[in-house]
Amino acid sequence: MLRNLVWSTSKHDVYLMSHFSIVHWSSLSSKRTEVLDVSGHVAPCEKHPGNLLEGFTQTQVSTLAVRDNLLIAGGFQGELICKYLDQPGVSFCSRTTYDENAITNAVEIYNSPSGGIHFMASNNDCGVRDFDMERFQLSKHFSFPWPVNHTSLSPDGKLLVIVGDNPEGILVDSQTGKAIMPLCGHLDFSFASAWHPDGRIFATGNQDKTCRVWDVRNLSKSVAVLKGNLGAIRSIRFTSDGNFMAMAEPADFVHVYDAKNGFEKEQEIDFFGEISGMTFSPDTEALFIGVWDRTYGSLLQYNRCRNYTYLDTLL
Repeated sequence: MLRNLVWSTSKHDVYLMSHFSIVHWSSLSSKRTEVLDVSGHVAPCEKHPGNLLEGFTQTQVSTLAVRDNLLIAGGFQGELICKYLDQPGVSFCSRTTYDENAITNAVEIYNSPSGGIHFMASNNDCGVRDFDMERFQLSKHFSFPWPVNHTSLSPDGKLLVIVGDNPEGILVDSQTGKAIMPLCGHLDFSFASAWHPDGRIFATGNQDKTCRVWDVRNLSKSVAVLKGNLGAIRSIRFTSDGNFMAMAEPADFVHVYDAKNGFEKEQEIDFFGEISGMTFSPDTEALFIGVWDRTYGSLLQYNRCRNYTYLDTLL
């Protein structure tokens, strides 16, 4: 299972999975509120072209994305459920594929150059699909030779990093889906990717227990190789100011790097439990880590401390 089930929209607002429920946690009031129950029947409250009006029953959520006012959940059967946080009910739901191996591995919400809200879904059926949320319609569908585990769109919207069940990732043109350059160096399958806000640097996380940092100006080899302890690198996040990068293993370890100064300094956050996701708050003041456990599931919050050196910044 891929680990992107925790999202922060402010330093006080976090969205995460809790069993068959997507909940909002407020660190101000210390209260949790259910946002969407996917244990029963989920159906859209409005009729849009391409909507599955019958909806879904007992959706197992595999991935999640929340940005601004929009929440999108992806499921193990290729389901996509879209909800505006300020509106009751579900706005749109669709099944991307009826393939046997249909899991939605990752979702990314972004603003198109025209200003509309889009999202991109990466699936095990080797497809990357782009949806226009104004029309609730599929706008692009790219196919690759192997299952796609994660996709990241560059800040200027022109480039896509595609990684999946292949040691080589690909940098592609976001408009055409055509390959620009292979990303060579990893030894196993990749699960995660992320762009630095400057649009020049991006990172990929792999089952070979490394995260590789790349510079689009020279993709012949990665500029840094960052090593985990025990497992695959399943999730990567940069802070909005580009100063820090965090990478998560499947369990027990999250590593925070000084991205501003060449990834040379690292802080290791060591705890016990499977990691369901991690997210920096948009203002970079907090790092939230989800711990997945049926009995002791929890959310860890680390606040940035500015009084000391870099290595004390997340305590």
